[in-house]
Amino acid sequence: MTFNRGLFSSASHYWATPQEVFNSLDAEFHFTLDACATPENAKCARFYTEQENGLWRSWDGVVFVNPPYGRLIGEWIQKAYWEAVRGGCTVVMLLPARTDTRWWHGWVMKADEIRFIRGRLKFGGAKTGAPFPSCIVVFRARATHPPLWEGE
Repeated sequence: MTFNRGLFSSASHYWATPQEVFNSLDAEFHFTLDACATPENAKCARFYTEQENGLWRSWDGVVFVNPPYGRLIGEWIQKAYWEAVRGGCTVVMLLPARTDTRWWHGWVMKADEIRFIRGRLKFGGAKTGAPFPSCIVVFRARATHPPLWEGE
């Protein structure tokens, strides 16, 4: 059995969203912004590239995010949470299901929905499935917001 070593390395943190996964989600949510894309893999007409840095831009509408799966993934999830809570967006994320991580317990567990995907996704035209399970995480827009800290 041979393995694609690139799938198990940190050589790339970018995993292009499978089109059928996006199409199914888009039919349900009707996305208006892809907050983390490249011109080649953007799923919405309106998108932010790495150079535009979606972490530092305001989001609005219904947002799709498939963030880089590296060290900054927790920041993307935290941003999604706050954009839903403070910004009034609905944010749908495609994430690795890494339930043993700090970012999972700190931010994903605050989500309105977590949908685990059966099997392993084939990202970006890969011939084999990813070496990790995936999930869809939904942060819905809030009418009211929780305090930033105790006493607010």
